[in-house]
Amino acid sequence: MSIQLALATDAAHTGVHPDDAHFVATLTRLGVQPVPCIWNDPDVDWSRFDAVLIRSVWDYFRLYPQFLRWLDQLDALGVPTVNDSRLLRWNSDKRYLLELAQVGVDVIPTRLAETTELPAALQTLHGQDVVVKPAVSGGAWRTLRGVAGDPAFAQALAALPAGDWLVQPFVAEIQRDGEWSLLFFDSVFSHAVRKLPKAGDYRVQGEHGGSAELAEAPAPALAAAQAVLAAVERAGHANPAYARIDGVICDGHFLLMEAELIEPFLHLAIRPDAAESYAERLVARLTSIANA
Repeated sequence: MSIQLALATDAAHTGVHPDDAHFVATLTRLGVQPVPCIWNDPDVDWSRFDAVLIRSVWDYFRLYPQFLRWLDQLDALGVPTVNDSRLLRWNSDKRYLLELAQVGVDVIPTRLAETTELPAALQTLHGQDVVVKPAVSGGAWRTLRGVAGDPAFAQALAALPAGDWLVQPFVAEIQRDGEWSLLFFDSVFSHAVRKLPKAGDYRVQGEHGGSAELAEAPAPALAAAQAVLAAVERAGHANPAYARIDGVICDGHFLLMEAELIEPFLHLAIRPDAAESYAERLVARLTSIANA
């Protein structure tokens, strides 16, 4: 009997994403039946699946309470998620960066502030180029960049909705040298890409004009990314099926920007061999789940 696997997507990215096409074809060849399903579609019967692989749920942060309720629903049905639902909840709120920093991970300096606390948080950074982003977010959603103390920036901050926000210094190396993403499957390093913003921007996401290229991971980045996964394990989340560790190299040191453990773009189309290896590892994991 084949394994029935739901591929969780969102309403704007139905079907198999082109980056996942070879990966999904390999799963099918290996005896898994992948079925794309919109995560918040009320007509989906999740109980008919052996597991749910989180893929392009790229609106979850806009619908966060609903997303958490969906994970609760899957847990109640006894349908496992990949990655594990505990890890998804932990990783969905970027305050995990503060937790990792406390155990020695080199993170871009980050402070957490509620909306009403932002003016006070920025006072100590007066005159500095800073970035403010929601604690639950993705794709540079609601992210603001400006100079602390600038009236126009203060006005933009005052218009933000209530919530928790991360305050970070702007890292100029992102514009100049780009951001690194290191991909791991079952905590084993697979490949790396370097992402660059378009001219005049600082956001590396494709929807903002950014680009990505396959590249050899610098030794400091690889060692630091492996240390991040070790810290994630110490936080109680061992051996994620997939992980993308994003960071920037400053003065020879890799600074963590995000540990993407929910729905990262995995850059599989440019590495078909990585797509096949990931599929084989996932089938072994799913077989173990099915036989448990």
